[in-house]
Amino acid sequence: MALSEAPQGAREPERRGRVRYRRAASMGLPALAVAAGLVVLTAQGALAAQFAISGMPFTVAADSLEGRGFGQFGGMDNMAEGSPNAGDTGGQVLVIVTAIREAELTNLCQSVELGGTFLKITAGDKGTTVKASGLTTDSTEISGKLAAFDNIEIGGDASTFDKPPVKGPLGSFGQQADTVSLKDLRQTNYATTAVRFTLPDLRMRFASEGC
Repeated sequence: MALSEAPQGAREPERRGRVRYRRAASMGLPALAVAAGLVVLTAQGALAAQFAISGMPFTVAADSLEGRGFGQFGGMDNMAEGSPNAGDTGGQVLVIVTAIREAELTNLCQSVELGGTFLKITAGDKGTTVKASGLTTDSTEISGKLAAFDNIEIGGDASTFDKPPVKGPLGSFGQQADTVSLKDLRQTNYATTAVRFTLPDLRMRFASEGC
């Protein structure tokens, strides 16, 4: 897969959505990369993150995800200038942007490594599902045992999407579907936002192992 480079001096593309659609939660949501080979950067350039990411990836796992209004396209997240986590990346991370209008997850787990220990969050593990609306995730890796879509459209211009809660920039390759279902999801995220996140039986703690 070839990634399109942003032309020098190109204007920064439109953000993925209003602030109310972005950065409101710290929990991740699956995003199906049934399409690792289907996601590319927009020809107009990299997508701008609406906040500076820490540059520390976090793991998200769940037994299942059921979503309505799915969309996916490529993007680029940026760290704060001078971030110690930048390494040789230049402070940028190529990500798979996934947006889901309404989602439900069972047995959700999120963990981030902090100097040899893990900050671990769990929810939805006692029979009541985690619910999210207006959800977007920026991921570098997604896996699952079974992925299913209803009325999927692959290869569309992400700026024309009408099923997910946000659109991609003009000229960006993407896919959208009426519904998405994923079993045994596992995801590496750099950023997540939601209009609303409901986490029943929430538990946060330090642990010796992550998700």
